[in-house]
Amino acid sequence: MSQAPETSTSFDPADLVPLGEQPTPGITPRRMNSWVIRKERHGEPTKSFQLEQMDVPEPGPGEALVYVMAAGINYNGVWAGLGKPVSVLDVHKKPFHIAGSDASGIVWKVGAGVTLWKPGDEVVLHCNVSCGECSACNGFDPMACENQRIWGYETPYGSFSQFTLVQSQQLLRKPKQLTWEVAASYGLVYFTAFRMLVDRAAVKPGEWVLVWGASGGLGGFALQICRLMGANPIAVVSSALKGEMARKLGAVGVINRKDFPGLAWKPNETPDETKARMDAAKKFGKAIWEIIGEKRGPDVVFEHVGAETFPTSVFLANRFGRIVICGATSGFGLHFDVRHLWMRQKEIIGSHFANAEQCHRANELVHAGKIETTLTKLYDFAAIPESHEDMLHNRHSGTLSALVGAPRAGFHNWKETIA
Repeated sequence: MSQAPETSTSFDPADLVPLGEQPTPGITPRRMNSWVIRKERHGEPTKSFQLEQMDVPEPGPGEALVYVMAAGINYNGVWAGLGKPVSVLDVHKKPFHIAGSDASGIVWKVGAGVTLWKPGDEVVLHCNVSCGECSACNGFDPMACENQRIWGYETPYGSFSQFTLVQSQQLLRKPKQLTWEVAASYGLVYFTAFRMLVDRAAVKPGEWVLVWGASGGLGGFALQICRLMGANPIAVVSSALKGEMARKLGAVGVINRKDFPGLAWKPNETPDETKARMDAAKKFGKAIWEIIGEKRGPDVVFEHVGAETFPTSVFLANRFGRIVICGATSGFGLHFDVRHLWMRQKEIIGSHFANAEQCHRANELVHAGKIETTLTKLYDFAAIPESHEDMLHNRHSGTLSALVGAPRAGFHNWKETIA
């Protein structure tokens, strides 16, 4: 970990650092440029995200102030802007919300009691916030903490700002081989997939894993984790191009869901629509059999789509299969025939992000080059609302990030950035 080198500036470093210029080490400006969501403008991202100049927060005990070089784009920013299913401002009780749950950057200032990190350290952030004092945090699992929150979603300060406030336990070493923008892109989705497959579903070598949305950030990491664990991932995608991407990431079989019209569950289905969906699900199951080479379903289903796919996931999972789910982008109300669950003794496993130890283990695989962190699309700071519009309307694939403090793409460290 290196100290931030000295540099000179032509602006007042005590007030506001212009976008694209680097702050003076050791000086914390009073204000920062931030994309802010407020309750009265909930709606689509181009409405809800507005650029404001906010006061720079002061780190308290156990906290750190981080200068953000790049920020990852995730669907929770869309939810925060829409105010659905609840307004996150009602969760953290502040009148403003700065979204963004992934970042790479520089430790700028530390609060009392922080000894493992110092100003100048280059870091990536994980987004689990917990109290650090309860029994769950000390001996069980911080994800069971009653005060557990997702930073940048259930906390007021996130990564779409020049500076952000975090707990020091959220800091992880930035992989030296990654640029700022790539380092900012993987944490939330990769660490979520890691906990789902490694710790919650406990995937075993030789098992078959069906991965919905396999060309997205979450699904792409799921494919890699499965192969690293000796499992056989089957990718569900929506185009031939996305299928090629999935194979490159480790899929041993690919299914294009568009080949099965009527497969998605819909609210208020008619009896004919239900029959058509079940017929499509059976054909979908036969496609899985062809890949596996025998008449059986996947041992594990990697779920995050929710309402549209969950009935098929429960129906097609193998006997004693596990459906592990971390989200529901198509809807939270899940309707399925529970007979397929109990009669074949399947399990539904909930999973939510990851704890610090799991994030550390997963991040070390990136340092070792065993997990590929490919960035699909990079946005400028000014295009952060647009990036969320693309995600809302499914005009994306893979992982996305945006430059914040880094003046352009391609830099790997602080010294290189300001040279």
